[in-house]
Amino acid sequence: MKTALFVALVVVSNVAGNAVLNAGVKSSNIPAIATGVALLIVWTLARMSLLTWADLSWVVPITAIGYVLNAAVGQVFFRETVSAERWIGAVCVTAGTVLVGSKKD
Repeated sequence: MKTALFVALVVVSNVAGNAVLNAGVKSSNIPAIATGVALLIVWTLARMSLLTWADLSWVVPITAIGYVLNAAVGQVFFRETVSAERWIGAVCVTAGTVLVGSKKD
């Protein structure tokens, strides 16, 4: 249960931190920038904590969905143009990470 909670915290704080920071920078909103940075600090600390009890080969693939989610948030909420090449890249990085992480020795 603790691991699942921290995985969710890592993914959500990463995506939310990037989104809030992006919004703050685009509007020169200092409190939003500070909130985005704080969320990214939470992401870093949660990921470091998760890595203390879970293997890197498990943590990286399970949190790789953040790449795709960050692109989706950029396109949907910020009306950013995400080219087909970037979508393919995000999906390939996520799929490759999952594939490597799921490989049995």
